[in-house]
Amino acid sequence: MKRPAPVNEEVLFDGRSLISETDTKGVITFVNRKFTEMTLYTKEEAIGQPHSILRHPDMPKAAFEGMWKIIKEGKTWEGYVKNLRKDGKYYWVVVNIVPKLNEHGEVVGYIASRKMPDRIRLSTIINQYKQLMEVEKGS
Repeated sequence: MKRPAPVNEEVLFDGRSLISETDTKGVITFVNRKFTEMTLYTKEEAIGQPHSILRHPDMPKAAFEGMWKIIKEGKTWEGYVKNLRKDGKYYWVVVNIVPKLNEHGEVVGYIASRKMPDRIRLSTIINQYKQLMEVEKGS
């Protein structure tokens, strides 16, 4: 699926329950209605796609490397994420990712829920991400 070109326009997330699930490789296996409303991807378009279709180019790779390290260990991760919608606009969320376990306690996927970001803390996060992006571009 072709990713949209970013548009510098934010859509504010209202904090209602936005849920997605992936397999252990990050391929989307479930989305709820709020996910489709916010991202503009239909359920059919989203399922089977890598969750990275939502990755905004302003997001540093280091943020996701840290996330993957933690969730692969079966631990919960929480962080600020700038996501890219199908129309190219963006939205900020605080994502909480928990492992999805089978009956044997093995990680078979991940469940991600989102909440509204603290707008004051967000300005600090944006600056940190810009610094990480500059480091990534320089290497």
